[in-house]
Order: sequence, then structure tokens, then C-alpha cells
Amino acid sequence: MTIPIRVGSITIGGGYPIAIQSMTNTDTKDVGATLRQIACLRAAGCEAIRLALYDLECVDSLRQIRKETGDYPLIADVHYDYRIALGAIRAGIDKVRINPGNIGEGWKVKEIAIAAEERGVPIRVGANSGSLAKNFEHLPVVEALVASALREVKLLEDAGMSRIVIAVKSSNVTEMVEATRRVSSSVSYPLHLGVTEAGPLSISLVKSTLGIGLLLSEGIGDTIRYSISGDPVKEVDAAKTLLKAAGLLSGPDIISCPTCARTCIDVEEYALKVTELTRACVKPVRIAIMGCVVNGIGEGKNADLGIAGIPGGGALFEKGEILGRYPKSELFPAFEARVRRWIQEEGGGNPPR
Repeated sequence: MTIPIRVGSITIGGGYPIAIQSMTNTDTKDVGATLRQIACLRAAGCEAIRLALYDLECVDSLRQIRKETGDYPLIADVHYDYRIALGAIRAGIDKVRINPGNIGEGWKVKEIAIAAEERGVPIRVGANSGSLAKNFEHLPVVEALVASALREVKLLEDAGMSRIVIAVKSSNVTEMVEATRRVSSSVSYPLHLGVTEAGPLSISLVKSTLGIGLLLSEGIGDTIRYSISGDPVKEVDAAKTLLKAAGLLSGPDIISCPTCARTCIDVEEYALKVTELTRACVKPVRIAIMGCVVNGIGEGKNADLGIAGIPGGGALFEKGEILGRYPKSELFPAFEARVRRWIQEEGGGNPPR
């Protein structure tokens, strides 16, 4: 088990729940746009958000963002300029992501480590297959990733840093999984998981789920991020779905049939509406949306709530028992009312960590 480390209002590692992370893609200097995106990510269930601080002016924006976000976990993503990292720490950031190898001289890394340690701010380091140090480029990629990550950990330890988080990433799933396994066996610091540069939605869902899922199934990983080109809220949705499927996060289990010529209702539309309706629910409810009677009550009999299409409408059922049959115009309103009633009776939003 990894050691526990506090990051703002949450704790990672030490057997605490896997934390879902994402990153804003707004310009950090546009404080209004960045705050709006943070609000969207928080509403979706994101538990820690990383901001790219690409120059010193971004630190000024961070101070404003910090005032508006309370103790919500914010992470500074910093490269090259150690002054940005120092400014972020002084501005109240909860965690800093640096690559000691591109910060420069050792005294700069030490200054960051001293400032972070004094304020209890963890530092996340790691290695990326796309930016390996030149002295490791001759090694096979997995060995180079591990050597790079452990070297950066040693640099921080030598500078007096004890709150360290590690990430070993590659756009190649096999490389990411094997390198993370090796690092996991070498250190006790919390590990952040992700397949970097995983591509657009459909490609990233496969690559990220395979890589992150394999490691989580082995008990490896303390925070996760799906890397998806586009809207970061989709990263959070994907991460929550994975954690629920792995039994690591409670919440609704939406099951729906793949549709065929027998389908009598718009299964996709209903499933998407129910997914959005139950986004904040943390109770384990199974909700079935089935297109016809073949896949209906039978395959959905283990669901807490469900609907099945029939010619001209559909049937609403609960725990395998039919509650009523409705024409198509009345079916979803009746179903939605039942879902809302269940949420109200059984519980809603995410509990505090």
C-alpha cells in the first residue's frame, strides 16, 4: 500500500478512494473561462484539477482562481521555469507537477522542494515516453521510463522532499502498464495513472480503460486521468464509469440493450437522459433501458428500475415486476418520475471525502 498524502481537501494513497483528476484546457489567464470550466468539472465529479501555468503571469491568475475555489484541490502544471512553481506554491496551490529534469540546476529543484515541504504541498514527478532525458534514450522505453522516474524521485528526496506523487506515462498502453508496475514495486509513494496523448474519445476510451483498468485490477494506482482530446468533462465521465465498473466507486449502473430491428423505443436517447439525471447519485442502483420485450423484463429482471419497449409504447418495471404500460408519449415522463423518486428516497450527491 502507498503512503497517504494530503492534497487540498482530499487524501490520496494509503487505501483512500481512487481520486479522479482532469485538466483545464482554457487559457489560465482567462480567469472567468477557467473558473467556469472548473465548475463544470466539479459538477461532473472531478476531485482534483490541474492548471497549466506557462509563464509568471499565470501565477497572478492562479491567485484569483484560488480565491474562488476554496479548498478544492488545484494542481499547478509547471515546466522549465522554477519561479512559476515557487509562485504557485505561494499562491496557495495544493500540488505541483514538475519535471525536475527540465527545471534546470539542482539548486532550483531544491528551492521548489523546500518551499513545497514548508507548506505541505506535494510534488508530482514522473516520466513521459515523449520527453525522456537524453542519457536514458539508449535504453528500451520501459527501462528508460522507470529509470527517469526514479531519478527524479531521488532528486526531490535529496532536496528534502517527502510528499511525492509519481506518474509514468506513455501513449503506448503496454509500455505504460509495465513501467508503472516496476515503479510500484520500487517505491511507496502514491501513483497517478494515465495513458498520455491517448487520442480522441473513441480511441482514448479503449486505450485508457485498458491501461488504467489493468493496473487498478492489480491494486496499483491512487489517482487517475483519462487523456481525451477535447472536452475534459468527458475525461471525468469516463473515469467514473471505469471506477464503477471496477467496484471502486458507488453509483448507478445503467444497462441498455444494443438495439435491433425489434426495438420499439429510442434506447440511446433514454439511456443518455437517465445517465445525466443520475450523474450526482452515489447509491448503487441498477437501471435498465431495453428496446423490446425480448431483452426487456427477462434480461432486466435484476434491475431496480427499468423500461422495456413494446409496440406503441413501453412497460415500466421495478425489480422484475411490471408497474404499468404507457403509450410512447407518456413512457419516459413516467420513467423519469420514478427515477427521481428513487434518487430522492435513496440518496443524491457525492459525499465529502
